[in-house]
Amino acid sequence: MDKDWMILLQNQNQLSTLAKTNEASQRFGLSLNEQDARLILKERKNALAEQKRIEFGEGIAAKIIYEFCDSNYIQQSNYVETIIRLQEIFYLYKNEMQDEITDDELLHLMKEQYENLCFGDLDYLETACLAGFAEAIRAGYGGYKASDGYGEYGKFDTVKRWDYELYLETLKELCWR
Repeated sequence: MDKDWMILLQNQNQLSTLAKTNEASQRFGLSLNEQDARLILKERKNALAEQKRIEFGEGIAAKIIYEFCDSNYIQQSNYVETIIRLQEIFYLYKNEMQDEITDDELLHLMKEQYENLCFGDLDYLETACLAGFAEAIRAGYGGYKASDGYGEYGKFDTVKRWDYELYLETLKELCWR
């Protein structure tokens, strides 16, 4: 019975913590109701089980909300689903990076990639953007520590991207055919 009481109290504290995030996120047109918060906590439990992780305290959802609530790619219509997915990606990459990176460093890295490379595409963030960085971390890279994870996203990007000059050159070739 004591165990059930403790779990109930922990869940209530986590719900309260998520409710407090509305103070910051409402400036960007985003908010959670109690049902949304309960769903995020339920999915947190599932993600932790899937990644074979345990976590004490409030969890990462509130930190994700504070980090991402100003994103150009999150609207109220996709808010809860995006937070749940970011939570799953976070736990996956904490494992992939062998817990070498702090929560804040990983969140900063995820946010920059989400905004600047993935343009809101969570699949791309999960499967491409973070994979190279995780590989570098496992190989011993520690340069992110000095920057707290900021500005690291481009260092391990292996995808060749179009630049303006290449675009103009290709456009000219297509127009003169």
